[in-house]
Amino acid sequence: MAKLPKRREDYSAWYNELVKTADLAENSDVRGCMVIKPYGFSIWEKMQQELDKRFKETGHSNAYFPLFIPKSYLSKEASHVEGFAKECAVVTHYRLKNDPNGGGVIVDPDAKLEEELIVRPTSETIIWNTYKNWIQSYRDLPILVNQWANVVRWEMRTRLFLRTTEFLWQEGHTAHATQAEAEIEAKQMLEVYADFAENILALPVIKGVKTTNERFAGAIDTYCIEAMMQDGKALQAGTSHFLGQNFAKAFDCKFTSKENKIEFVWGTSWGVSTRLMGALIMAHSDDEGLVLPPNLAPIQVVIVPIYKTEEQLNAITEKVNIWKSELVKKGISVKFDSRDTQSTGWKFAEYELKGVPVRVAIGPRDLENNTCEVARRDTKEKTSISADNLVHHIEVLLPEIQKNIFQKAFDFRKKQTHNVNTWDEFKDAITNKIGFISAHWDGTSETEEKIKEATKATIRCIPIDNIQETGKCVFTGNPSKERVIFALNY
Repeated sequence: MAKLPKRREDYSAWYNELVKTADLAENSDVRGCMVIKPYGFSIWEKMQQELDKRFKETGHSNAYFPLFIPKSYLSKEASHVEGFAKECAVVTHYRLKNDPNGGGVIVDPDAKLEEELIVRPTSETIIWNTYKNWIQSYRDLPILVNQWANVVRWEMRTRLFLRTTEFLWQEGHTAHATQAEAEIEAKQMLEVYADFAENILALPVIKGVKTTNERFAGAIDTYCIEAMMQDGKALQAGTSHFLGQNFAKAFDCKFTSKENKIEFVWGTSWGVSTRLMGALIMAHSDDEGLVLPPNLAPIQVVIVPIYKTEEQLNAITEKVNIWKSELVKKGISVKFDSRDTQSTGWKFAEYELKGVPVRVAIGPRDLENNTCEVARRDTKEKTSISADNLVHHIEVLLPEIQKNIFQKAFDFRKKQTHNVNTWDEFKDAITNKIGFISAHWDGTSETEEKIKEATKATIRCIPIDNIQETGKCVFTGNPSKERVIFALNY
């Protein structure tokens, strides 16, 4: 099995190679698109299941809206179309025909659409055009809908999971009778994302608000969770937008209030995507392969038999079947790899590469001694334990591994977050150190843009739990509005 590049030597090459060798995804012949392979998709499915459960617990239902959006819809909300215009894929014709010159099929010039269709970059416009038909009275509110779908945004430079022309995501779209209800919804969904990131992905995040320059096109406020990768760059792990009445006004979505007044609806939207797969890889994995948190791993425990004869394998299998039955009853996913086409060493390397949290090895001598060897992926520690205690041991071990993976990422982020108070300190941190930079900012878009031009660092968020501090903006020396998080980002 080929070795991965070292993270310290070439982080980008390490990431790209790991995605492919761990059988997560590969590039498609369609430029900028990817094929998510079964093992990669099984991880995404677990993300979906965990998120979907949380959405439904907070009162949301799933629905589906069209992939194609009439071009005129995007024109109705000015800042929205400006934000997405350069990324849109456009359908102009509805039919092909055989080339009379024998060149295969060509677009039929007589089949031009009266109005071009945009392949879904995001669904606010078509959903709000639908909501206006669903909503007449305050009794029709709130509408709490989520959609699992694919979207298309043209990308010049693509990278598996992190930035592809087509990707998978979920997008929530809610409608409310009051501003307060919509703001509560947007903040609630940010908490849902943060809970998922920290307790399932084992990914510590900073909850914050985006600046005017960085907020979603068409939103009043964008709330976000930001995570640090092992190369010190930031990755936006989820966003929740308070849309105000912008889309309701654009699509004339009104309702009769309890006071019998005609008012515009208040809205939110929120989403995460397969970028979380990239976050998962870059936050936890090592030079040997994936490191998967048990709460997300498709295979939590793999059992590898060590044998020479069929008689030995049969005896081991009998023991393993008892373990499997007991573990499955406790909700633990188990794989027994009894293939005779690969060596034991090859299997060990494969499951290390794929990030399986716990590996159990058992051979004839273990059967005689009533023992087995347990190896954990996060620390690579190996322990010989009583076979009678295996199920209980794993039941205790998995939460311990989950906690350890989170703590390691949390400690790394803490170590690599640098408080700076001067421009020289800022430049030194962005040039010579990796991680987040906590710095005073004067609150102006102009200063934000100048810092970005000078260093390529962007304001990732204004932390929600910011402590008010007096100070001066690191760039202008003007009075600071607040301390914000700057970083290089994906």
